Amino acid sequence: MFGLFFFILFTPGVSELLCTSSELEVSYTFCDSTAHDFMFNLTPCSIMNKSVWKAALMWIPRSDITFLKVVFNVWFDNAKALHWKEVLCSGADDEYTVCGMLKGETIVTTFDIKGARTKFPKGNYNIILQGFSDDSENNMIMCLNFTMIVKQGAF
Repeated sequence: MFGLFFFILFTPGVSELLCTSSELEVSYTFCDSTAHDFMFNLTPCSIMNKSVWKAALMWIPRSDITFLKVVFNVWFDNAKALHWKEVLCSGADDEYTVCGMLKGETIVTTFDIKGARTKFPKGNYNIILQGFSDDSENNMIMCLNFTMIVKQGAF
């Protein structure tokens, strides 16, 4: 089963359904109260028998991206399942194209997500993705809250 995640996020606090199928349902909202210019799509809209998802991102940041730290938290049925932090941009020898972008510039990129190798048991997942412009995690520049419901057994 092939599908497509596609969304443009402009309205804070409003939950939007991204994808629904017999095996999966995904929705999102912003964590903060500020509107964003953001688009993300993911193909396929399925977690069965896929080793790589194709992703595309469009984002207009609200601040310069000289430093970018991402924090990724996943809860499975209300228990913390994953906590991951990574500095993507440090201001020196950065490898990502987003690094060095200025406030108001449009970031457009595509990439692969290899997380589909993970087995997802049936249940509810809450995924929080935060971006910070400082290492102390005081200046959040983006926060997304995804809800993923896996409707069938482990894939």
